Amino acid sequence: MYIWVRPDWPDFTWIDASLSKLLAHVSREQGRLLGKMEALGFDLRNEAHLRTLTEDVVKSSEIEGEKLEPDQVRSSIARRLGMDVGGLVPVDRDVEGVVEMMLDATGNYAEALTEERLFAWHASLFPTGRSGMTKIRVGNWRDDSDGPMQVVSGPIGREKVHYQAPPADRVPDEMAKFLHWFEQPGDTDPLLIAGLAHLWFVTIHPFDDGNGRIARALADMALARSEKTGQRFYSMSAQIRREHKEYYDTLEWTQKGELDVTRWQDWFLNCLLRAIEGAQETLSAVLQKARFWERFAKEPLNERQIKILNRLLDGFEGKLTTSKWAKIAKCSQDTAYRDILDLMDRGALRKDPGGGRSTSYSLSTE
Repeated sequence: MYIWVRPDWPDFTWIDASLSKLLAHVSREQGRLLGKMEALGFDLRNEAHLRTLTEDVVKSSEIEGEKLEPDQVRSSIARRLGMDVGGLVPVDRDVEGVVEMMLDATGNYAEALTEERLFAWHASLFPTGRSGMTKIRVGNWRDDSDGPMQVVSGPIGREKVHYQAPPADRVPDEMAKFLHWFEQPGDTDPLLIAGLAHLWFVTIHPFDDGNGRIARALADMALARSEKTGQRFYSMSAQIRREHKEYYDTLEWTQKGELDVTRWQDWFLNCLLRAIEGAQETLSAVLQKARFWERFAKEPLNERQIKILNRLLDGFEGKLTTSKWAKIAKCSQDTAYRDILDLMDRGALRKDPGGGRSTSYSLSTE
């Protein structure tokens, strides 16, 4: 029996005594992180926000099996935030849509969540009206015209049904209840609101597709409300991606259980705690980038060099070679090699161990 079938649905409960210690710990760590970021100053805080949002958008889509180009995501976010960052690239429509939804959810966290706003988010996720090759109802609740909404895995003919959502004719009433609660949750702790919003929304599964991404955006919106800031400094989606097996196992167990969601809230809070702890990497990367440019701010570098150095500082995938430099900077390999040699002479780059045709280069951060 799924939880939405139970007569007391959606009267969720949890055992406060089982969560109180963990809840207090997560809340303290959340406050400590915000304090650290506040001390960074305006520019570095914006850089941390940009890094976190980029990771959040990329990883949230990755959970659903969709790979977005981080450079496109970063460029889209930077443009929308009005940030002057180097190396902006052209952005695809689908990337713009995901970014638009996430920035609205977190940047406009104080605005009421309504049916129309959710429809707008859904439409932004699917600008072509299709999910892959399949035409879907965009900006509207699902109608189950192709059968009940199910979460399945496995090959055709041997599918395993992990979950079946409420029938489509119940969705409008179910979402009305959810939206009323989201705006008037009573005296529930804000962190528990975030966990329950994620679970409740994804259990209703109101859209043909995109439910997971919107559920995670809702959790981020609730967390932004708890912090009273639209700037994000940790990524729940990135942490869920790391723990995706436990995420799906806990979700499935909860949806097939009672209305007592203590186990789900416990998992969500622990995942949130690990996400907050992981923000230390973002903080370290931002400070490393700031120190690097303090060293080289007065060096006469050309635009190509500045662009590639920023790419390296923002997390370059793979090894930097002369051919990759030439491709990214849109120059000849001879020009790329001269750029690299100049940066090595200035102490900004170093040659990696090895050589020959596979010679690669890394930042010199000392």
